[in-house]
Amino acid sequence: MQNNPVIQAEDKFGHDESIWIAKAQQGDQQAFHQLYLLHHKKVFALCLRMLADVSSAEDVCQDVFVQVWQKITNFRGESKFSTWLHSVATHIVLSHIRKHKTWLQKVFSVEDQGIQEDSIDMPEISTLDKHIMQLPERARMVFILFAVEGYRHEEIASMLKMAVGSSKAQFHRARKLLQESLANE
Repeated sequence: MQNNPVIQAEDKFGHDESIWIAKAQQGDQQAFHQLYLLHHKKVFALCLRMLADVSSAEDVCQDVFVQVWQKITNFRGESKFSTWLHSVATHIVLSHIRKHKTWLQKVFSVEDQGIQEDSIDMPEISTLDKHIMQLPERARMVFILFAVEGYRHEEIASMLKMAVGSSKAQFHRARKLLQESLANE
């Protein structure tokens, strides 16, 4: 058993997450399943917020956990597991977005496409999340990364390959659009 300084955290049932992490790092699928059960809803919510499409969010969420299973030995416990997991998820979502943009989507702005109402008609999704998912893609991604995930604008600019000023402008645009959208409801 390797010595791993995993930060200790307990789930709502009092189980020590660090034990599951250590076991999963040794290949224990049951321990990884426990980590999945503990974190999959938040990862799915992140994917759904960023992608604004239930089907894509489900696929990407599954990809995240496949990737985490393959790379769990890279987790060194220097941060909370959830922080590391959300970082992995964010990078996979952004990679998915880059890979799946067709030339047509690049020509016609995502803002013009709107999202399907049935894709956001899920009871567990808050009203605010529904409004966030209706934001234009770039503004939505910046808003989620900054306001929800806590990244700095410099990090967001690097991840989204944009200027820091553009990240800040997209965040302010998203806030303004959200305020207007919520006020009109």
